[in-house]
Amino acid sequence: MWKPRLIETARMKYLGIVEALEADVRSGRVARGDRLPAQRVIAEALGVDLTTVTRAFTEARRRGLVEAQAGRGTFISRTLDGEAGAQPQPSLDLSMNIPPPPASIDFRSIIPKAIAEVLGSSKGLLNLNYQESTGAEPDRVAAANWLAPRIKTTSDRIVVTGGAQYALFGICELLLSRDDVVAAGGMTFPGLKAIGFHKGLALEPLEMDEQGIIPGSFEKVCRENTPKALYVVPNLDNPTTSTLPEDRRRALVEIARKHRVIIIEDDPYGPLMAESRVTLAELAPDITWHIETLSKCATPAFRVAYVVAPSATLALRFAGIQRATIMMAPPLMSALASRWIAEGVLEDIAASIRTESVERQKLASAIFKGLDFAADPNGYHLWMRLPDHWRAPDFAEYADRVGVSIVPSSAFAIVSNPIEAVRISLGVAPDRGDLEDGLTLLANLISQPSLGAKAVV
Repeated sequence: MWKPRLIETARMKYLGIVEALEADVRSGRVARGDRLPAQRVIAEALGVDLTTVTRAFTEARRRGLVEAQAGRGTFISRTLDGEAGAQPQPSLDLSMNIPPPPASIDFRSIIPKAIAEVLGSSKGLLNLNYQESTGAEPDRVAAANWLAPRIKTTSDRIVVTGGAQYALFGICELLLSRDDVVAAGGMTFPGLKAIGFHKGLALEPLEMDEQGIIPGSFEKVCRENTPKALYVVPNLDNPTTSTLPEDRRRALVEIARKHRVIIIEDDPYGPLMAESRVTLAELAPDITWHIETLSKCATPAFRVAYVVAPSATLALRFAGIQRATIMMAPPLMSALASRWIAEGVLEDIAASIRTESVERQKLASAIFKGLDFAADPNGYHLWMRLPDHWRAPDFAEYADRVGVSIVPSSAFAIVSNPIEAVRISLGVAPDRGDLEDGLTLLANLISQPSLGAKAVV
């Protein structure tokens, strides 16, 4: 087993540990495949903080020196960078907002089994054919059943589509024209920004607080800028994590009616909420387009989302946009989703994701104790407001250089001067051990402004 040491001349202590380890591996002082001592043991042996060792392990993984094995520890890689067969080591990605691996669900076994059952049914092979652009009737009925706890609707108002991003694009393509004004939170979903740029829309920022969009700001924008649509993520907002209380939902609906504004309710996280909140589509079904994807409560591999239109006629018009662009939602995945809805499997997956999210949020809260961040126990991202000595782009860039990917506030901003904050996603890390390493590294970076060459001091 490696005898911990560090190279005193290294630029930083954690790099001194990494460089010493690399030198010992390449010289043969420590054998390929050997297990490393625990991080706490190394910290005690060297008289350094545990966070310094955590950063060293992260950098060593990035360089391909070591590899973690779940439940067993960290081992010297058998093939190092620069040698034949070496594989580049990816950074820890805390930038993509995808669900954490649900501990009680084995997708590798249940997906092939369910697909075989779908195809093996009496009309199963029809799911390999072209289908109606609205989605097959059984899939729309299943969607209505899935949505029922949040929206009471009929299948003729539902269109099955190829993911929430396409759903948002199709709605904007149908309803909005160049230079139309869309009101949205000052920090909003980057997918809306991309569509706004593509279509030449004017995105008008609304003031937000810890509870989400402030209705008074929406009223002011309606009086001064005549928006055609309001875009809102009502639950576990991306990126701010806020959930609109019912009084604000009702106020936004009242203002939208008064000024004849369409509401686009993007609700990817609704199924993850421990307690359902009234949707804007329930409060104002005649003016609200509701989007609910399965990517955030099951797996992004589905590429299935459900659009609830204000009427059956508008649903058909939206289906016309879909027919002219992507033709239809993926039939086999749509049928698989319908089967899982009927059998209760989809709800089990969402519940398992919710449980894992709670545990990951507990871990983040412990590591980030004393820091300024917003989070919801049912969600799998958090919104970290940075101290004065950091600018968000600089912090994100430096974090990436040392092996952790996060997203700065500028990616979400439609305001000219966004707050200095970053979104940290907890779901994509393969296990809690890797997540703990990454979060510890970030906590250490936040508290040490001298680490960043571009940090503001």
